[in-house]
Amino acid sequence: MTTAPRNPGPSWGFQFLARADRILPEVIFRPLCALGTAVAVVGMPVQRAHSRAYLRALTGREPTWREVFRHFLAFEEFLVLRLRVANGQPHRGDLAPDASGFHALLASGEPALLGTFHLGHSDLTGFLLGRQEHRRVFMVRQRVGNSHDTEVLGEQFGEWVRFIWVNEASNLLFALKDAVASGGSVALKCDRLEFSAKTAAFEFLGRKRLFPFTIYHLATIFRLPVVLSVGVPAAPGHSTVHSSRLFVPDGGEKAANLARAHAHFQEFLTRIESMLRADPYLWFNFTPLNPPAP
Repeated sequence: MTTAPRNPGPSWGFQFLARADRILPEVIFRPLCALGTAVAVVGMPVQRAHSRAYLRALTGREPTWREVFRHFLAFEEFLVLRLRVANGQPHRGDLAPDASGFHALLASGEPALLGTFHLGHSDLTGFLLGRQEHRRVFMVRQRVGNSHDTEVLGEQFGEWVRFIWVNEASNLLFALKDAVASGGSVALKCDRLEFSAKTAAFEFLGRKRLFPFTIYHLATIFRLPVVLSVGVPAAPGHSTVHSSRLFVPDGGEKAANLARAHAHFQEFLTRIESMLRADPYLWFNFTPLNPPAP
C-alpha cells in the first residue's frame, strides 16, 4: 500500500496556527511564530539543506543560520496569511503596471492557462482571480495530507475555484479538457518537476536547469493563451501580481510554437531571478532545486 504524500510538520500544525492566531494578540503571536520557526529550522534537516542549497546557488556563498531562519520565517508568515484569508480576512491581488499579459487576459474575458511558481504570495493569486474577477479557475494540485489551509481556502473560494488533483485523476488530460470546455482557466505550477510530463532547460541561478514545460504543450493542444504570474507582498491586505506578456499559440508548426514558448518562459524566469536577487526569501524552495540539464 502506497503512503499518501503529506506536508512536513505535525498533522495538527495548521489548525494550531489558525487557533492561536484567533485567540492571541499580535504582540504574542508573532514571537510565538518566530519560536516555532526556530524549532522547524532545527527539526527539519532535509528542508534546511534544500534552503541552504538554494541560498548558496543564489548568493554564491555559504548562507548563515540567520539567513536560513529568515527563509523559513518568510514561509511561516505566508502560511499564516493563507490561513487568515481562508478564515475570511479581506485580501486583494492588485496587478502591477508590468503585468501586461494579465491585463490583456482580463480585458479579453477568455480562458487561459495560468502558470505560477512557489514564490511570495503566488499561491493566493488563483483564488483571488476567481473571486475578484468572477473567473472560474481550475487549479492543478497534488493532493497531500496535512493541508488544512488548502482545504479551507477551497471552501472559502469554492464558488469560483475548483481543484484537479494531479495524483488522483485517472486521466488528467480528460479532466483538463472538461475544465477548458466549461470556460474555466487552468492554473499550473511551473517550477517543480513532480508529475510534469514535459521538461525543458532554462538559464536560472547560473546553470541550465530543468523546468516543467507541460503548460505550453497544453497550450498547443487546446489553443489557449498562456500567462505566467507571481504575487509578491505589498501593503497589508494586498499582494502585487506581476505577469509575463501573453503567449498565444498560432496555427503554425508545433516546433515553431514551442520555440516561441521557450523564449517566453525564459524571459519571465529571468525576471523572477531579478526579484530573488532583490529579496532572496521570496522563493519557497524547501525541496531539491531544479536539477542541471544533462
